[in-house]
Amino acid sequence: MNLGRVDLNLLRVFDAIFEDRNLLLAGKRLNVTQSAVSHALGRLRDLLGDDLFVRTTRGMEPTARALAMAAPLRSALAQIRAALGNEPFDPLAATREFVIAANDYITWLLLGPLSERLSALAPQVNLRIRPSTRLDLAEQIDLGRIDIAVGIFADVPDRFHATTLWEQGDVLLMREHHPIAHRAVTREDLRAYPLVTVSTGGQEEGAVGGFIMERGLARQSEMFSRQSLDEAFAGAAAGPRMRISVAHSLAIPALLRNSDMLALVPGPLGRAFAQQGGWITRDTPYVTRVAAVQLIWHGRNEHEPALQWLRAQLADMDLSERQGP
Repeated sequence: MNLGRVDLNLLRVFDAIFEDRNLLLAGKRLNVTQSAVSHALGRLRDLLGDDLFVRTTRGMEPTARALAMAAPLRSALAQIRAALGNEPFDPLAATREFVIAANDYITWLLLGPLSERLSALAPQVNLRIRPSTRLDLAEQIDLGRIDIAVGIFADVPDRFHATTLWEQGDVLLMREHHPIAHRAVTREDLRAYPLVTVSTGGQEEGAVGGFIMERGLARQSEMFSRQSLDEAFAGAAAGPRMRISVAHSLAIPALLRNSDMLALVPGPLGRAFAQQGGWITRDTPYVTRVAAVQLIWHGRNEHEPALQWLRAQLADMDLSERQGP
């Protein structure tokens, strides 16, 4: 293809339609009319010999050709913007939206305080939270639909960058009037009282060792260290009974309220529950591995001022009372 025939503005139109799946919304993003977007799409279709987007009841769905183009094209546009220089980010005047992927526990612990901070520092900025448990998390970051993901990752591919927010281990959570609430928990207690755990994907979804691998990114699917638990009872005649596994950590209080079950949860989550009253935490009767909660983002966004500002806000938040095992 003769690159001299390619108008850079057509690529910006492609990027906007791919993101919004709607010609009217794409036009608003680009500050042009829907008719102008439609005309530009027609030129791009003629140039590439492909429909690129097909109108459906769900919006403008990309063709196979468009899906193959999207990631490298969006990366190229980001590099062009970086080469030309980014405008400084003014949080007080900004009107953009940030898209963050996180599970329910991290949303509660981290993004609630972040929302309060944005209200004060960037009052017109919006947040959209998407589940970090989705199986196409890495693809969504690659396509630019997620700005930052927060979670525990065993492997982070080179195209992504990462920084650690805090480290955590597992604790046991129970109701405050539990039969063993007055003392330390023993291994025998773990055999006597069934466990509640949080898991967002098992072997049926391709999880290995508590992590799911997709596009080179291994994300945590079990919110506890199964390896630590298995090692603690290796060779024993009987181990703990994993009675209930839930996908949403905020369902745990309802399960424990009238039960003698114990919940195996991340330390910050257990302490956040305990601070509300009615619950207590105890150390596990074995050494549990420490895991790092990280921010990850695509390398092409490393120098984008708005996302640099957002990452700095997240890294600067004081969560010391809820951190640690």
